[in-house]
Amino acid sequence: MSDRVLHVENLTVDIPLATGILHAVDGVNLHVDRGETLCIVGESGCGKSLTSLALMDLLPTKATRKIKKLELGGESILGYSEREMSDVRGNKMGMIFQEPMTSLNPAFTIGNQMIETLRRHRNLSNDAASELAKRMLEKVGITAAGQRLGQYPHQLSGGLRQRVMIAMTLLCEPELIIADEPTTALDVTIQAQILLLLKELQSEFDMGLVLITHDLGVVARIATRVAVMYAGQIVEEGTAKQIFENPLHPYTRGLMRCIPVPGKTKRGTPLGSIPGMVPSLIGDFTGCRFADRCELAGDVCRQSDVPLRDPNGKTQAYRCIHSIEMLAKGGVA
Repeated sequence: MSDRVLHVENLTVDIPLATGILHAVDGVNLHVDRGETLCIVGESGCGKSLTSLALMDLLPTKATRKIKKLELGGESILGYSEREMSDVRGNKMGMIFQEPMTSLNPAFTIGNQMIETLRRHRNLSNDAASELAKRMLEKVGITAAGQRLGQYPHQLSGGLRQRVMIAMTLLCEPELIIADEPTTALDVTIQAQILLLLKELQSEFDMGLVLITHDLGVVARIATRVAVMYAGQIVEEGTAKQIFENPLHPYTRGLMRCIPVPGKTKRGTPLGSIPGMVPSLIGDFTGCRFADRCELAGDVCRQSDVPLRDPNGKTQAYRCIHSIEMLAKGGVA
């Protein structure tokens, strides 16, 4: 069994529009090891969710995915047919969506939907599948699990529905779980419970976890490594410690300025902001995509594309032409 659960090279997602081709995801490289949590962060519209859907091969009909390498558990799943991918989804790779009410079928009970998953991927009898579904609901902290199996999604609270989604995702003990903003619709208390649950279950099942979020507070609690996305590209990647203690890319630094720091940010002090607008991703684009919003940008930043680079070999890569020393002078306010 490979320690590297997911390996992605040069993922692009294009969507044809009336005004041209929207390059929603551009040249994304990712990897996740067993027991590791990779958090993909960035503002709304940067390509986080489309990246996750592309990995699951669940993109909208008109979207086009191009990818050089896609490996799951050391095995290439690139070029799999829809039938083969349906065997992978839910079995080896699971996904927790942002809003469980739209992911659970309102016409079927929780038990019906969980049992269907087990019969599809594990070929279990109804009784065996029902017993396993009950035990998994108990494992994710749902009391009276046998009773819950007979209930419909609308009879459960948002927190319970999200726990049900997690239980369904874990039924077949997948190697990788992709969680697309799983706590966005929940209040702060339930959010903390769900994050703790994910962390405990990941450790127990020794899975890889990709967590999509725009909440840096969530990232600080759970991430092993962080990939920062902007305008369809990863602009910085490193360990959680590196990203929070020494962000390099001007965009990452801007994000850090936007959040209050306990013990440092005084009450009433205005938080930082990033001026300007995200560039249009329709049509061809040359140069750094953050250039129009960056205080360090010059003409050279707009003339040629900038690859991710790791000049010190410390696994912290950033997409900028400036040296680490030059970026350090920019500082973090």
